[in-house]
Amino acid sequence: MGRHETVQDIQNIFADLKCGPEGLTSPEIRLRLDKYGQNALKSESVSPLKKLLSYFWGPIPWMIEAAALLSLIVQDWVDFSIILVLLIFNAGIGFWEEAKASNALDALKNQMALKARALRDGEWNEVDASNLVPGDLVRIRLGDVIPADVVLTQGEYLSVDQSALTGESLPVNKKAGNEAFSGSVAKQGEMEAVVTATGANTFFGRTAKLVESAGTASHFQKAVMKVGDFLIFIAIGLAMILVVTELLRGEPLIKLIQFVLILVVASIPVAMPAVLSVTMALGALSLSKKKAIVSKLQAIEEMAGIDILCSDKTGTLTKNQLDLGEPIVFSAPDKDNLILMAGLASKAENGDAIDLAVLKGITDQSTLSGYEQTFFSPFDPIRKRTEGTITKGADKFIVTKGAPQVVLDLANITGAEREKANYSINEFASKGFRALGVAKSSDGKQWEFLGILSLFDPPRDDSKLTILQAGEHGIQVKMVTGDDTAIGRETAGQLGMGTNMFPVSELIGEDADPSHLTDSQVDMIENADGFARVFPEHKYAIVKALQERGHIVAMTGDGVNDAPALKQADAGIAVSGATDAARAAADLILTEPGLSVIIKAVEEARRIFERMMSYTIYRIAMTIDIMAFVVLAILVFDFYPLTAVMIIMLALLDDIPIMTIAYDNTWLDPKPVRWQMGRVLSISSLLGFLAVIETFGMLWIGRDILHYPVEQLQTMLFLQLVAGGHLMLFVTRTKKAFWRSPHPAPKLFWAITGTQLFAAVICGMGWLVPAIPWIHILWVWLYNLVWMVVQDVFKLAAYRVMDGKSVHAQNFLRFANEPIFSRFTRHKK
Repeated sequence: MGRHETVQDIQNIFADLKCGPEGLTSPEIRLRLDKYGQNALKSESVSPLKKLLSYFWGPIPWMIEAAALLSLIVQDWVDFSIILVLLIFNAGIGFWEEAKASNALDALKNQMALKARALRDGEWNEVDASNLVPGDLVRIRLGDVIPADVVLTQGEYLSVDQSALTGESLPVNKKAGNEAFSGSVAKQGEMEAVVTATGANTFFGRTAKLVESAGTASHFQKAVMKVGDFLIFIAIGLAMILVVTELLRGEPLIKLIQFVLILVVASIPVAMPAVLSVTMALGALSLSKKKAIVSKLQAIEEMAGIDILCSDKTGTLTKNQLDLGEPIVFSAPDKDNLILMAGLASKAENGDAIDLAVLKGITDQSTLSGYEQTFFSPFDPIRKRTEGTITKGADKFIVTKGAPQVVLDLANITGAEREKANYSINEFASKGFRALGVAKSSDGKQWEFLGILSLFDPPRDDSKLTILQAGEHGIQVKMVTGDDTAIGRETAGQLGMGTNMFPVSELIGEDADPSHLTDSQVDMIENADGFARVFPEHKYAIVKALQERGHIVAMTGDGVNDAPALKQADAGIAVSGATDAARAAADLILTEPGLSVIIKAVEEARRIFERMMSYTIYRIAMTIDIMAFVVLAILVFDFYPLTAVMIIMLALLDDIPIMTIAYDNTWLDPKPVRWQMGRVLSISSLLGFLAVIETFGMLWIGRDILHYPVEQLQTMLFLQLVAGGHLMLFVTRTKKAFWRSPHPAPKLFWAITGTQLFAAVICGMGWLVPAIPWIHILWVWLYNLVWMVVQDVFKLAAYRVMDGKSVHAQNFLRFANEPIFSRFTRHKK
């Protein structure tokens, strides 16, 4: 773009904003503040009370609340107190853990510049950045955080670090007519600029809007809702049958209410949310020891199921620092001398990333001694090179480094040497490397071209191994970068990732609206190994598109630009050194460099998931056992098999010790795991059905063989349900035979053993329940041990059938997708 065109464009911007190079007046500023609002991010805060009350809303809380209400109606204060304590305990754990999560919008607000220099009423003054309006003229200097979206209007150049916004590795050089984004940092130069957008309308503000709107319900929350719906459906069905039956039998209303109370209490997995929350909370503590901080408990369950990891390149897969590649030597004696000369054209004190990389590349730092830099001219976009005047004893010479074509022209390189140089420059460019020309002169007029240096952002030392481990764990890693496609492909090749990478605009388009994506675009996103030239809206759209295809997506990042996608992802991971905004939006925060921590987190999350799964299957099966048995016993035998006190004690003895399942040893699944509610409900229903048969068998033994009266029969059935329930947990904690599973953790084993001894003592001594002989207590235990083996056999058969159906379905789909001709020719051969 020519200078005249640039001036014309700036004049057009002034005209559009109804302002000029003389700045705005105070009356104009007041009018514009009324029209555009303050240069700040707005958000609606949810009161802590409202957040707390939300934990009392949902299928399982409703069931618990219904039980408490019925206890209140019949004035059963013991039941009411126990149920109320469990309800508050469930809500308290969830509320406390969520309260520890950071607020993403607050962190984004903290990134905003606080002060700005603006030309108002003809004078330059420092003003609050929150009071800037479109049309304000501002001055930006070295070190300033740019306070709003601006277009640069006057000055030589401005070097801007916008890596936290766009993910670009290096500062970007801007000149008059270029746009600079709010929240980026001026690294070199000084320019004047006109404000074009403020607050939520800035590039930075749109990122904050995405964070505010982003988010997805966890699969854990959905699973708990489904379990609650399933149990409510069964409870209501059985309650309706029983209400009709009992009314026809002429039962008094108060007794019917008591009965429904028993049914509701028996059908509620009262401690299920608490047990699952405690399991995840203890898992979070374990992850913290592995340098991964969990900010949202549900992230643990999501980490166990992720099958796609979208990883930011700069600073995540790479070191976010420049290193020297292999140089191309021209007239320099050797490559060490070439790098030394380039180092003499650098200045460490300036903190320039390229200068520091070159100086670090000098293998023997002692070679710098004896040289004195008497003059240094830093890089600027006009000359496009640095220059140093050097003396060593009586010798005096000048060295320069910079854009290769500029330095080649300076040295007047032509012919074969120029072709060789151009070929090398193009080779570096194809790999995404930055090239630097180096030359030397004794008089500043005749220049000797010494050679070409290459610069690149090297991968982290552990990134390649981490990506390999991710693949072994069934996780595909997709690179997401703001850099050019060539840089992304080169880095991907070095890390052993796929190189099927595209500029994101080719896949998503400029508007980056995930709702506008076609099936073919989503297919390309799903099949791509990575994405280049990515902006925040693109990252958000990528995650959203993959989620709509049924993937559980993790997103890693460290900058403000990553915050929306981190929040939208099923598992947002802020890497070590991430900005506050990224940490606040993330579910998992890494405190140690590198991605290897993620693999440890995934492994731990899968173990935690197995604990939650085994408990859920156990709890549903036990609920079915208690519910169906109590209801059928009343319908068939017209007596209450358990008293209300027994049911409450059963709930406590079943659930409170089971919280130690959070410490259990589990099998590590090599593939992503997720809630398969069909399998969960099928296995738990089968085990629950077998448990009902088992309990009716004990009823038959107690009534028809031992001829127990009703009171002692109730005690025997109570002991049967306690013992059978805990032994069933050893069946549900593994998909394999229970004797081939990892041994139970000591805390779990002794908690169950202690509970069983306590239940046996209650029944043997007659505390709170009628006593039964100790020999019969032993029989109950032997009876349950036999049934434990029976349940395990049926469990193994059920898993084999379900896994077989899954394999057959996959084989059928694979066969159906093959071309008919290839199938025919293959069989013909």
